[in-house]
Amino acid sequence: MFDPEGRPSLADFIDLRTERLFHVGRLDKDSEGLILLTNDGDLTFRATHPSFGLEKTYIIEFDGRLPTGVEKTLLKGIELEDGMGRVLNFKHLSPQWLEVTIHEGRYHIIRRLMEAVGVDVLRLIRTKFGPISLGETLEGRWRDLNSAELTSLQVALEIKP
Repeated sequence: MFDPEGRPSLADFIDLRTERLFHVGRLDKDSEGLILLTNDGDLTFRATHPSFGLEKTYIIEFDGRLPTGVEKTLLKGIELEDGMGRVLNFKHLSPQWLEVTIHEGRYHIIRRLMEAVGVDVLRLIRTKFGPISLGETLEGRWRDLNSAELTSLQVALEIKP
């Protein structure tokens, strides 16, 4: 919500005077895409805690060619300095774009996985957080979740709607 170095943060885009809002997950300064905001602390905890396994989907623009066997390697998993990391799903969208799904949110996990297999990430965009999709929402814009989306998120997180 705030950056100690004074860079733009979520608090610059929302009015925090009306109620306390929590961000569900975070994006580093070089990533873009979907962030959920809520006033529900339990939802925030469940959506960000690895034990609930909420999947996050990203599209990745990369430079160069994919190394042979990269899909199999990422699906099997790679030992990183802070433990094993892997993707749950891998889809080659076009010559320079991939889609991957993960269930954890460790520090720069996708960038580190891609670096480990020799893929240079140019852009990283979160398109889904559990059942919630970025859809056609434009950069810098926001929208309220509809009731079906909220219910599907609550069901995914084992919260009574």
